[in-house]
Amino acid sequence: MASWEDWKGHNVVDQSGSKIGTIEDIYYDNDTRAPGWARVRTGLFGMKETFIPLGTAQPTGDQVRVPYEKSVVKDAPNVDADVELSTDEEARLAQHYRLSYSDARSRSGLPEGQTAQPGTARGQTTGRVETARTGRDDAMTRSEEEMRVDKARRPSELVRLHKSVVTEPKQVTVPVQREEVRVEREPITDANRDEAMSGPELRESDHEVTLNEEEIQVEKKVVPKERVRLEKDVQTTDEQVTGEVRKEQIDVERKKR
Repeated sequence: MASWEDWKGHNVVDQSGSKIGTIEDIYYDNDTRAPGWARVRTGLFGMKETFIPLGTAQPTGDQVRVPYEKSVVKDAPNVDADVELSTDEEARLAQHYRLSYSDARSRSGLPEGQTAQPGTARGQTTGRVETARTGRDDAMTRSEEEMRVDKARRPSELVRLHKSVVTEPKQVTVPVQREEVRVEREPITDANRDEAMSGPELRESDHEVTLNEEEIQVEKKVVPKERVRLEKDVQTTDEQVTGEVRKEQIDVERKKR
C-alpha cells in the first residue's frame, strides 16, 4: 500500500491477527494533515462503525495491523462522525485507547511539550480532524451503506452409529415326517392259504411295529449381513437475510439573492 489512501477497503487485524473490520475512511489532522484515525466498519454484517488510532498501525500485505486486542476496539466509544471528529469525541476515544490528548496545538500538530510516542496516534491530538472525503472541489460525494453478509461454519448436530442387540420373533415352516400304523386285512385265498395255515390252529401271539418320527432341532449361528457407514452430503438452500442500510441523499436547494 503506497499511501494512506490505499488503506481504504483493507482489513484491520488486531495484534494477534484476528480480523476487526474494514477501513472505510481515513481522518486527517486539520493542521498537519497527518492521518490520525481510521473509521472501521465492524460487526457480523458490517453494520457497526468504530474509530481506531493510526499512530502505530502497520501495513502487513493487504492488511493493517494495530497494537490492540479486538475486544478493546469492540468496546470503543460510539462516535457518529461524518465529516469531522469533535474535540470531545476525540478526547473520549483517546482516553479509551490510553493515548495522551490535549486540544492545545504546537508546530508539530501534537500538544505542547509532546512528541510522537509509541501508542500515540500521530496528529490525533490537535483537536478537530477531518476525513479525506472532504476534498476542496466543486463536487459532492454521495455515499451509501452496502450490506455485506458473511457465513460462519458451526456444528449443527452430532450423528453417530450405535450398534445394539435386539431380540425379535422368527417363524420358519419346516416339514416334519412321522410314521403312523395302518391295519390292513386281506381275505384267505389260494395264494396265501399255505402261509396262513403254517402255524398252530389256535394260539396267543403278539406282533410289534416300531413307529418313527422326525424331531426339529434348532441351532443358531452369527452371519454377517451388511456394512453400514456414515457419509455426508451437502445440501444448499437459499435463506433470506434482512437488514437496514443507510444512504445519503443529495437535494438541490435554491435561494434567490
